[in-house]
Amino acid sequence: MRILIVVIMMLFLESCAIFGPPTELDDTKGLSAERIYEKASERMTSNDYKKAIEYLQKLESRYPNSKFGAQAQLDIAYAYYKQEDAAQCVSTVERFIKIHPNHPNLDYAYYLKGVAYFKQRGVMEKLTFQDISDRDPKILRQSFLAFKDLLLLYPNTRYGKDATERMIYLKNKLADHELHVARHYMKINAYVAALNRAKFMIETYPDSNYIEEALVIIISAYDNLGANDLKEDSLRILKQNYPNSSMFAKSKDIKKKDWWKFWDKD
Repeated sequence: MRILIVVIMMLFLESCAIFGPPTELDDTKGLSAERIYEKASERMTSNDYKKAIEYLQKLESRYPNSKFGAQAQLDIAYAYYKQEDAAQCVSTVERFIKIHPNHPNLDYAYYLKGVAYFKQRGVMEKLTFQDISDRDPKILRQSFLAFKDLLLLYPNTRYGKDATERMIYLKNKLADHELHVARHYMKINAYVAALNRAKFMIETYPDSNYIEEALVIIISAYDNLGANDLKEDSLRILKQNYPNSSMFAKSKDIKKKDWWKFWDKD
């Protein structure tokens, strides 16, 4: 009897090896597009984004031309966004834009692309404990450009106010990054490089919060390069636009400027 049990067990194990482990039952088999979408929505509501994505991908593959097929793609992108997977979110959004260029919710797709990058910016700051303006600003630019595309294509979108506010924030972060580099150049006495960076910042982000600081860098760079005429021109511009600048309040002598060498304090 014992030998018979062993033989049966061996045959059972051998059959498992041949046919593989039992597959998970597909609980969407035979369901309509609407019902699969309902199941996915239930998972989204309960924050089970992984399972929601599985349902939505099945819906999209089985009913690509249904009214739920296109919406499934947007919802997949949103689920990736909630999982903080910016790469998958953006990839899904870009695919959606390409396939559905006339979809009524296309403005939402551009907005979602922007906020996905924007959220990634926050994740990077948390992981590195470093302000994103001190790092490669690629993510900032990607987010900024996505919002810019949104507002150019859909100036009356309901996401316009939020996109505009985020763009203002991003613009100042990008400007701060340029000055972060310019400060570094000033520290190492690379005055021409600092000058060019500060000028680039003013030309690219003329309405940022860092114009005064950029002008101060330009003035100091010209001073160290011995370009007195250009230094005086820049001083006039600074005084005209920022008459209460601490540069004028502290000292009228440009050579006594150690107090405003803010790049030495970074």
